[in-house]
Amino acid sequence: MPAPIVVREYARLTTAPLARNTLDEAHISASAFDWLCELAGRFRSNGASLLQVDGRRWLKLDHYVGVLETPCGQVIEILPKHCEEQDCVPAARALLQRMIAAALELPTRNAEQASLALYDAPLAEWVMQQFLLALDHLLKRGLRFDYQRVEEEQRFLRGQLDVVRQMRQPPGRAHLLHLRHDIYTPDRAENRLLKAALDVVCKHTQDSGNWRLAHELAGLLHSLPASRDIAQDFRAWQNNRLLAHYQPLRPWCELILYRHMPLAVAGGYRGISLLFPMSTLFERYAEQRLRAALPAGARLDRQVTSQYLCTHAGSNFFQLRPDLLLQQGSQRWVLDAKWKLLDASRRSSNYELSQSDFYQLYAYGQKYLQGSGHMALLYPAWGRFNAAKPIAPFQFDARLTLHVLPLALDDPQAGLAVLAQLMQAGAGQTAAAPAAAMC
Repeated sequence: MPAPIVVREYARLTTAPLARNTLDEAHISASAFDWLCELAGRFRSNGASLLQVDGRRWLKLDHYVGVLETPCGQVIEILPKHCEEQDCVPAARALLQRMIAAALELPTRNAEQASLALYDAPLAEWVMQQFLLALDHLLKRGLRFDYQRVEEEQRFLRGQLDVVRQMRQPPGRAHLLHLRHDIYTPDRAENRLLKAALDVVCKHTQDSGNWRLAHELAGLLHSLPASRDIAQDFRAWQNNRLLAHYQPLRPWCELILYRHMPLAVAGGYRGISLLFPMSTLFERYAEQRLRAALPAGARLDRQVTSQYLCTHAGSNFFQLRPDLLLQQGSQRWVLDAKWKLLDASRRSSNYELSQSDFYQLYAYGQKYLQGSGHMALLYPAWGRFNAAKPIAPFQFDARLTLHVLPLALDDPQAGLAVLAQLMQAGAGQTAAAPAAAMC
């Protein structure tokens, strides 16, 4: 089996010989190249861009991160590009794991966070490890059983006799009784999905610890039937208090069984392939950090849809959907999260900000803030853009201000600094700052 390839966003893959693989360039086999081209075509047909073909021997990845496994066995791990150092694989992998946990709204535990730093493995193995640990914890608490009605023929009486069917019994089968009775069984939708996900892990894990734990747990679930309809079983998954201890398992099952946010590889071949749009991950990560820092009485809404850009013939046109809307009392703030590395020293190139993003925020400000207030664009903090190297606020006019703020990726309290700055500006208490740039 080929050695796993580790690259990051926007890396280039080639069939040409390279002196060595780096995070930005790597060599892949011709069969993996052809499969990725085919996969990119399926993504384009669904309106997404996975990669760009650069000549006949080069591919350039897009903004998706995660892990891909080709039919020839080549594993390609794609990490976030959040710094320029070439030796940042452990930090990038840990960041991606935190963002996935935030995006799936997974519960965090101190013990698990400690183990993250020690478990230096590709993303797919980490996903499988988290599922196995959660499943092991659930089995120690016990599976949830339920009563199921069974209708069968037996030679002895058990439960309730079906009198109508028994009266229609032909003479040659009069010795058999039509019965109805209930059995107490673990055969329910939630358990069938756990069994299905565990079967996938047993088949694909390459880590010795994961393999051992997976097969131990498989022995405990061997009597469960396989899921006959995964989509239907997910719809039947119950969320009542009797199944509260099942809730941490559902996100992992959705990841492994290709039923959640990651873009699964379509078609006949299904390896462990999980792809996440990095912009969505950062948006959910920013939301989690801000929500954790909300003061009393404040409210944070995601993807609000109450305003439109204009009306035409009595109908609303072009819905406006900011990433986040923060409210406290009568005050409002509009926030958008963008996954892009800004350079606070490059004022001549507009700090690499996008003009279309400013147009978008201006429209949000007019409709959601009635043209008066404060908004923010959140970008990841890194060496060239952080709290020590800020960008001054931008004034659309005397009443509407846009702040471009860094969000620390390794600080659990990062949302607190962002909220403090916005609320201070909204209250008119902003400290003296450099002259604002006029848009």
